[in-house]
Amino acid sequence: MNLKYISLLLFLLFNFQKQGSKNNLSAFDTLINKTWVAEGKWGNNSNFKQEVTFKYGLDKKIIIVTSKGFTNIEQTKYGLRNHGIRKFDSKTNKIKFWEFDVFGGLTEGTVSFKGKNIIYTYNYQGTEVTDMWEYVNNSLYNFKVGVYKDDSWKNVFLSTQFILKKG
Repeated sequence: MNLKYISLLLFLLFNFQKQGSKNNLSAFDTLINKTWVAEGKWGNNSNFKQEVTFKYGLDKKIIIVTSKGFTNIEQTKYGLRNHGIRKFDSKTNKIKFWEFDVFGGLTEGTVSFKGKNIIYTYNYQGTEVTDMWEYVNNSLYNFKVGVYKDDSWKNVFLSTQFILKKG
């Protein structure tokens, strides 16, 4: 083996290890250690109100999400509604998420990114649904829930904004 070949091999090996150790959750950094609030109306005219707080856990290997929202069907009680986890899965090379709610439900799916936009994809009652946090600036995201295919919205169930909570 010549020195050029060994140098190239070492360079590739170093860069591969460096890339593998990169924090795949860093696209969430704008949201971390902050609380985001949103209000709006679902397509069926029911109220949407949510407060979402993001923080890193386990040495930045997971993201822990706590959400407040309506805790009864009548939408008269507001409080802790969901606990969520976001985690990079090295086996599938995807970020996965799990949301556990106060009603005993579990929503799970994958997270992807388009620029600074955060895209959650999951199955809800047989329909592939997307939640998109569309980046506007460091204190504002447009938020949509609906059916998103081929880079366009086919159906929108909710459209509102998450605003950084002050104080």
